[in-house]
Amino acid sequence: MTVRIRRAYAEPDPDDGSRVLVDRVWPRGRSREALRLAGWEREVAPSDELRRWFGHDPDRWEEFRRRYRAELEAPDPQAALGRLASLARTGTLTLVYGAADEAHNQAVVLREVLLEHA
Repeated sequence: MTVRIRRAYAEPDPDDGSRVLVDRVWPRGRSREALRLAGWEREVAPSDELRRWFGHDPDRWEEFRRRYRAELEAPDPQAALGRLASLARTGTLTLVYGAADEAHNQAVVLREVLLEHA
């Protein structure tokens, strides 16, 4: 199973396979055509409350990871994770996110979760 992550503001790569947006909100200034998405799974994005609390503060990263993983246990995120896993089993899956911090964002956690359950 190959799961990649890529910023929404980076140009799509021919090797990205199925590109799925995993943010709750659409990335500013990016068109559907520019993103070349196979889908948009809002259900796996962190809650607004968790996202605001985290604020991409690296000092809160470990607690964010713990809380976000707990949110992913709910039924709607579980269904969306199943759809993502199905895409990853059929080829490369690229999780697309809008955050500027490439090391501390929900796509990093989603990738970990998908690979753990592979």
